[in-house]
Amino acid sequence: MAPTVPLFVGLDYSQHAVQVCVLDRAGKVLCNARCPDDAGRIQQLVQRFGAVRGAALEACTGAADLAEELADRFAWPMHLGHPGFVSRMKQSPDKSDFSDARVLADLERVGYLPRVWIAPRPLRELRTLVRDRQQLVAQRRNLKLAITALLREHRQRCGHKRWTAAWRLWVEHQAQLPEQARWVMTQRLRRLEWVAAEVRAVERRLEEVTKGDGTVRWLRTIKGLGPVTAWTVRAEVGRFDRFRSGKQLARFCGLSPCNRSSGDREADAGLIRAADPELRRVFIEAAWVLIRCQPRWRQLAERLKAQGKPSTVVTAAVANRFVRWLYHEGLRQQAA
Repeated sequence: MAPTVPLFVGLDYSQHAVQVCVLDRAGKVLCNARCPDDAGRIQQLVQRFGAVRGAALEACTGAADLAEELADRFAWPMHLGHPGFVSRMKQSPDKSDFSDARVLADLERVGYLPRVWIAPRPLRELRTLVRDRQQLVAQRRNLKLAITALLREHRQRCGHKRWTAAWRLWVEHQAQLPEQARWVMTQRLRRLEWVAAEVRAVERRLEEVTKGDGTVRWLRTIKGLGPVTAWTVRAEVGRFDRFRSGKQLARFCGLSPCNRSSGDREADAGLIRAADPELRRVFIEAAWVLIRCQPRWRQLAERLKAQGKPSTVVTAAVANRFVRWLYHEGLRQQAA
């Protein structure tokens, strides 16, 4: 077969190997074989059949690095597929590397692959830091809950506000706990100190890494947005111009209402579920601050409350409108 035959490749990536399915323009399977996780070996396998016109790889841990290497070294037109939508489009409960690679190749061939943006390496590195901080903060939160639960279990109450210096001193020295509970409390407080130090360390690293980033610098000039919001938005959103509209960005952030209408009945089912929960959380928290410190968003919140909307709906609506505004401002910043 001539090496100029156009090919469409589906790659099902796993930790130690890649299932490679090669289709021609008519959809005929030319190859569906297991290959080592090595871009050079994959290229050797595929080039025997023709020239790659499109290649699809399901988004997962490590997939972006492999896609980037194939694109840079061999000029493959690589696309990442959204795993949730690809799974729904299979219309089959069965799963295997063989069938998954075939589905990806076929979706790429007909142009129906639900694509995911391949973030540049610097942004992927920033995401690593941001998500590490998120995990550490979650550990800190869980430890605090465990500490207060232990005090509640032994009916210990203090007049000081929680997590102040005075409250901490009371917990360490005055709370009346049995021997084993005291030992557990000491361990939890020690772990809490360690996690807090790790959070501060990763925040210093984020400050250092983003000090020359114009987008982060601009986001931090917006009244009501702090460094954590700026880092998260930069890492997860990346570029504003990869979205077609502010509405699409709001949906990506999980701030669009989920419609549950049927016939004559119209109803909302809260916010859509298909979104990064941490990205949605930082925008919801930012909305609370924006309502307090910016008249524009405070007036919107008051108008919605006057219509009888609950406070949670009001906050989500403000976050949605703010993200749409942020999209247009972000486009202007990138064009400047």
